[in-house]
Amino acid sequence: MSTHAPVRPSYAAVLRLPGARRAFTAALTARLSYGTVSLAVMLSVTRATGSYAVSGAVMSLFGAASVFLMPVRGALIDRHGPRRALAPMALLYGALLTLLAALTWRPGAPVALLAAVAALAGACTPPLGPTMRALWAELAPDRHLLQRAYSLDGVAEELLFVSGPVLVGVLTGFAPPAAGILLSALLIVGGTGVFVASPVLPGPRPATRGARRPGGVSGLLAPAAVALCVGLTLSGVDLLTMAYASAHAYDTDLVPWVLGALSAGSALGGLANGAVRWTAPARTRLPRFSVALGLVVAVAGLAPDLWVLTAALALAGVFVAPTLTTAYLAADESVTAESRTRAGAWVNMGVNAGSSAGALATGLLIGRMPLGVCFLVAGSTALASAVMAGAGGLPPRRG
Repeated sequence: MSTHAPVRPSYAAVLRLPGARRAFTAALTARLSYGTVSLAVMLSVTRATGSYAVSGAVMSLFGAASVFLMPVRGALIDRHGPRRALAPMALLYGALLTLLAALTWRPGAPVALLAAVAALAGACTPPLGPTMRALWAELAPDRHLLQRAYSLDGVAEELLFVSGPVLVGVLTGFAPPAAGILLSALLIVGGTGVFVASPVLPGPRPATRGARRPGGVSGLLAPAAVALCVGLTLSGVDLLTMAYASAHAYDTDLVPWVLGALSAGSALGGLANGAVRWTAPARTRLPRFSVALGLVVAVAGLAPDLWVLTAALALAGVFVAPTLTTAYLAADESVTAESRTRAGAWVNMGVNAGSSAGALATGLLIGRMPLGVCFLVAGSTALASAVMAGAGGLPPRRG
């Protein structure tokens, strides 16, 4: 599948790869579900139970099952192929979301049943992001074009997570919050159905003896660790921005715009990263991007006002997408084609696990330490991951 004639790397060239536009559009449609489902579940469970504590617990179960079982689901896709593995996952996930929507459509739902259904749904979440990135690695004829593809994928995913909550907000203006869960189910089932019908998807690839690259699973530790720490840093920044606005008597309605600058910087950084024809390998660039991100976040707490903080976070965002894109590239270089989806799933698990833990850790720090120190701690996590990545010695790519 990687025997195409050489193509000059560009974003247009990425979308001209045979079958890429159809598969990518379908995957993005399905992945929009990930941008809508969290807010929809939170609003629906809160409305059905009247308790934020119950809603938080249900969301934690849903998120934990989704995040920590992702490598297992990725391994199933590598072993059985996306056509045979993704479709049942999506159908079961969609059915469980539909059941959750039915349970939360009206108040009075049993809490234990809500928790069980949410946990089961999370366990079945289709890993469409890692699967699409594995497909990019199949389609792209060289590493420079693959870098473009990963950058485009990362920027598109960023936009999905920004637009998803907005879509839920519009929907709940005239329908119950549970309608957002139904929308999420429809997106994942419909998008995945079109995706798995794409003729460019590879079939199952049983692991062959001696196929593992030097380093094996250890080669995934550095990119997964960087992704984990980036998730910790970013979720910490979200909460710290709110605390900064409150401490300096700014209207907290401005906070989404400040965080929007972070997202905009990430999108621009991702596009710029994909446009550069890097000579240094991904395993060398990874700690450098992480250092740059950590340093900017560490000094952001020194900002004298919210506008300077906004500029600092926009600059930090410039390094977010390149760091994560490079982590995915480094993970892909550490494994054979038979394990690509699982490799991407480890990085995906890292960033999502970090995002889940970062807000909790930062919340414990705020009020116990000055905000400037809290920003320093948040930035230091990315710096620490750079040290781990630099010392990890990611294995070189063979072949």
